[in-house]
Amino acid sequence: MPEKQTMRRAEQDMREGKSPSTAAGEFVHEEIEHVREGKHGARSPQQAIAIGLSKARRAGVPLPPPKKGSTKESTRKSAEREYKAGQSGENHSPNPRASRARERVLEQEPRTSASHTALSRQTKRSARERGAESRQRAAAKAVRTKGESGLRQSAKKAARTRASHRAA
Repeated sequence: MPEKQTMRRAEQDMREGKSPSTAAGEFVHEEIEHVREGKHGARSPQQAIAIGLSKARRAGVPLPPPKKGSTKESTRKSAEREYKAGQSGENHSPNPRASRARERVLEQEPRTSASHTALSRQTKRSARERGAESRQRAAAKAVRTKGESGLRQSAKKAARTRASHRAA
């Protein structure tokens, strides 16, 4: 169950017109703090983030589940169930036996997965992946707008820029 303070902050974000992912970030932050405090562990930074997003969906944050093909099917289905549960407005109390079992399993996991270093590494990795996608989008637009010679010129400039960044 999320803390009241986290719920308040998320509701405030939604009232201010911020995106659902910003509101969900409050739950992710809470989960990372739980791991750091030693309340439980997480196998990886991604697991801590996933737990926070799951809590956010169940708490009613209108964060849509991931699109088909972007994650495992089981993950997507789980996110869909959580989203529906949160949007229905019904207050289902969790099964105490299942909750205890989950807590026991998470207590065995390491606490280092929520360290500053681990989270930094995760952030850099996802930024690198996004960078490749944005370069592909930029290249596709360049083909449409610049023509063949302009495209060649841009590619050479991009290669020079990447080389100078690597050197620095």
